[in-house]
Amino acid sequence: MEQTMEPVAQTTPAQSAVETPTPAGAPNGAPTPPKSKKKRKKTTRRIIALVLVIALGFGLYRHFGKKEGTGEQQVVTDTVMYGSITSTVEGSGMVKAKNSETITLATAGTVTDVFVTEGQQVAAGDPLFTYDSPAAEKDVRDAKADIEGYQKKFNAAYKDIAALTLTAPYAGKLLETVQLTVGDEVSGQKVATLVDDTRMRLTQYYSYAYEGELYAGQTVQVSVPALMATVEGTVEKVHMVKRVTSEGSELFSAEIVVPNAGVLAKDMEASATVIVNGETVYPYETGKLDYYRTSELSIPSGTVVSTSLIDYLSVSAGQLLVQVNGENTENTIFDLEQSLQSAQKKLEEAEKNAAYANAVAPISGTVIGLSIYAGQEVTGSTAAMTISDTSSVTISATVDERNVSYLKVGMSVNLSQWNGQSFGTISSVSLSSSANNGVVTYPFTIEADNTDGSLQVNSYVDYNLTASQSDNCLVLPIQAVRTVGLEDGTSATVVYVQADSEPDNMVQVPYTDEEIPAGFYPVQVEIGIQDNYNVEIKSGVEEGTVVFTQIMSDNVWG
Repeated sequence: MEQTMEPVAQTTPAQSAVETPTPAGAPNGAPTPPKSKKKRKKTTRRIIALVLVIALGFGLYRHFGKKEGTGEQQVVTDTVMYGSITSTVEGSGMVKAKNSETITLATAGTVTDVFVTEGQQVAAGDPLFTYDSPAAEKDVRDAKADIEGYQKKFNAAYKDIAALTLTAPYAGKLLETVQLTVGDEVSGQKVATLVDDTRMRLTQYYSYAYEGELYAGQTVQVSVPALMATVEGTVEKVHMVKRVTSEGSELFSAEIVVPNAGVLAKDMEASATVIVNGETVYPYETGKLDYYRTSELSIPSGTVVSTSLIDYLSVSAGQLLVQVNGENTENTIFDLEQSLQSAQKKLEEAEKNAAYANAVAPISGTVIGLSIYAGQEVTGSTAAMTISDTSSVTISATVDERNVSYLKVGMSVNLSQWNGQSFGTISSVSLSSSANNGVVTYPFTIEADNTDGSLQVNSYVDYNLTASQSDNCLVLPIQAVRTVGLEDGTSATVVYVQADSEPDNMVQVPYTDEEIPAGFYPVQVEIGIQDNYNVEIKSGVEEGTVVFTQIMSDNVWG
């Protein structure tokens, strides 16, 4: 509402003269003596100045005074145009030596000599100090004894678990099997007899008159009356025993092996003849066929998990016959494996510490943090020194999810420290991200050559690099690009273009969380790289297209 003020009447200098009241007791009509002329002029000037100030303030208020509730909205637009855009990554990180080794004395002892000083350059293998520690030597002996003990237990446990699975040691046939079912409890017992009937064995006795005429590997003819057949056999062994018959003849024995095609059986009568110098040599008597070999099969205590024991079942070598529960043994092996690994690590540490009796530089570099001296008594867990190779350094950094895809191993990085500028390269980019306050970042590592020592180790350095760049692309302010939800539940990146009617490539946006002015329509766009202010538009709009950016409110004065 416009405010008005009553006009202020201006007076002339003649009208501004002030009459002095008549003092009490003065005669009526007696005039008061007038003030001086100089004082009247001064009073007149003050009145005129006051009137002018009031008039000027009223005019300013009329012109600039705030009108309550008259805020106007202004639609801000921008135009798609060609330009260049560069996306950079910058930050700071701690400079660390790429290679660094800290020597820690873990056991009590005495430092006898120190051969280096703080800041000294050393080469790998250079003497550093000598250290006398009987405790370190004892730790080595104890660790070796522990490993030996765990190894014995480990081997024994493996034998136990191997016995939990019963397999056929060779091909053959099962006999005298014990009937087992899954869930049965067994306590270390024989469960079957395995016989090798793929070959049969026949023992024959011959007269000493043929001594030396029969030998291992010799082919013989084996006659089996029950089958009315003769099969070929082989002499496996000759035993020069001396069996004396009732007639006084002396005999030696020969073991004959006969292949079994499945028709030969135990206790079948058979005899083996051989031709010697054109003469057929017969055994003293017939013999009986036997299995080539026989084994008793047993399992340890446990609960039956599976079984395939059946009398007369033909099995192949390695075939699973019975398995019992070995959970306890498996747990024992796991515990022993952990203990053995721990003992091996202790041995490594003990041997490393014992080697400090004559310590040498593990790598080439600079001596940093030297904390020991000759004659020092060390109680244990003392960091003696660190050897750092500062000729090559690393800096750990992070990049946000917008730019991580642009970072490649080998990219150049600008480094800035208080003492000057240098350069590095990206050596690795991790694929594992972390989120903090809604920002997703990926770690990457920078490596730099520091042969000249321009980078101070264990100090912070600023870094920056160009993640991506486009010199001739369509660009828009970031504020002009929005991500909206579509009717099918997906999202799209859009800009609102100015048009007289709906464009052909307009997308339907079911709702928005901001006011979009009339005459602007959502069009899907593909965006590329962006910096802090602008974003690259790869497709969706053309150069010269006017797009909506934001609405601004103004306060109007009148």
